[in-house]
Amino acid sequence: MLKQSLQQKLLQKMSPQQIQLMKLLQVPTVELEQRIKEELEENPALEEGREDDEDILTEPQEEEFESDGEESAEAEKEFDFSDYMDDDDTPEYKLSVQNHGPDDDEYETPIGAGTTFAEDLLNQLRLRNVTERQMQLSETVIGNLDESGYLQRDIRSMVNDLAFTQNIMATTQELEEVLAIVQDLDPPGVGARDLRECLLLQIRRVENRDYIIELAEKILLSCFDEFTKKHYDKIIKKLDLEEEDLKEAISEIVRLNPKPGGSSKENIAKTQQIVPDFLMSVEDDKITIALNQRNAPDLRISPQYKEMIDTYMKSAPDKKQKEAIQFVKQKLDAAKWFIDAIKQRQNTLLLVMNAITDYQREFFLTGDPTKMKPMILKDIADIVKMDISTISRVANSKYLQTPYGTTLLKPFFSESLSTDSGEEVSTIEVKNILREAIAGEDKRKPLADDKLMAILNSKGYNIARRTVAKYREQLDIPVARLRKEL
Repeated sequence: MLKQSLQQKLLQKMSPQQIQLMKLLQVPTVELEQRIKEELEENPALEEGREDDEDILTEPQEEEFESDGEESAEAEKEFDFSDYMDDDDTPEYKLSVQNHGPDDDEYETPIGAGTTFAEDLLNQLRLRNVTERQMQLSETVIGNLDESGYLQRDIRSMVNDLAFTQNIMATTQELEEVLAIVQDLDPPGVGARDLRECLLLQIRRVENRDYIIELAEKILLSCFDEFTKKHYDKIIKKLDLEEEDLKEAISEIVRLNPKPGGSSKENIAKTQQIVPDFLMSVEDDKITIALNQRNAPDLRISPQYKEMIDTYMKSAPDKKQKEAIQFVKQKLDAAKWFIDAIKQRQNTLLLVMNAITDYQREFFLTGDPTKMKPMILKDIADIVKMDISTISRVANSKYLQTPYGTTLLKPFFSESLSTDSGEEVSTIEVKNILREAIAGEDKRKPLADDKLMAILNSKGYNIARRTVAKYREQLDIPVARLRKEL
């Protein structure tokens, strides 16, 4: 049964421009460059270059068409361009944050890469004298290695997988033999089932073996638990060693790679260049902030598309021409929105960064971490009159290049801590003192958290032991027992 009713609803919708700006605000410079290149490829109405003084999107004045006579007047009666420039033709789902319909196709440009870790191992196997069956079993073993190069699955489970999924009947002994072949591949330590086996595989492949190497292998074989817990006194007593020999053996062990499968990824991460988003220069008492534009080109709307609009307006369009007008309109809107979003992004970034600079002026002038003031997102949001989420997007994954080094923007935001004198100091200052105390400790007897708390309390910082433990973990510093050295 049909029924009519009146309802009042309060809806909050985000325009495509707002969604686009939010996404552009949180991306760093490198991703922004890629985003601009993608937009230039997808939108023919957008091109590189500076815009002219006059707005190319300004609609032609009526006087320009009055001279065309009665024909153009009749054409305007038959065709109203505003009908095709109505903003309400945008589908409603494109006004929400999840602005992708189920039928929209998303294309991503494939990124070329080298061989994977598993492919590299298989290529090494093909150069060895292995049978076809061993190659099949090896593919199963290599396929079960994790990102670090460890074999986390049980041999019996892989035997069952081979039987049920590939109809290959194998024994645990066969897989053990194949695993030994895989463990002989490069990098050393691959195919290990735990850390102990991984280190043993590496130490056994050391070519120039001497007493220290033999001792290191012996420690891994018979005193691995004591080694991981750094109970060096127990190792010395158990193996009847000199302290100096133990120290040299441990130095050989710590040189080994605990994650052989992640070697290539770690090297790539170490060589990855950091591109700063903000450039800071300090001259006397003046601080200057600039955006790192790098390869980001100036953008403008193509004048050819403006001419197309003018051409269609001077004639009575048929159905195909109306479709063309709609296409041109969508591309022009998208280009204009993108250019406006880029400009607004630049203005927002500079506004927020200048507010941060003014707030932390003493620190940026001196580079002294003790001059860092407590600062949270709300402090900057109140200054620039923006929402806290906007400030968070600006600070997300952005780097600042200063005369004292390049650093992330996020660490500048920190909570406050009260001293004995009632002064509010930044937690960054406390963490720096904590780091210095740990760096200067006696590594034979590292400072426990309660002793670190006593040091900070003696300096006037009211801090509990659990807070010391929290700051130590945030600095990625292990507990005292794991910092012990000979």
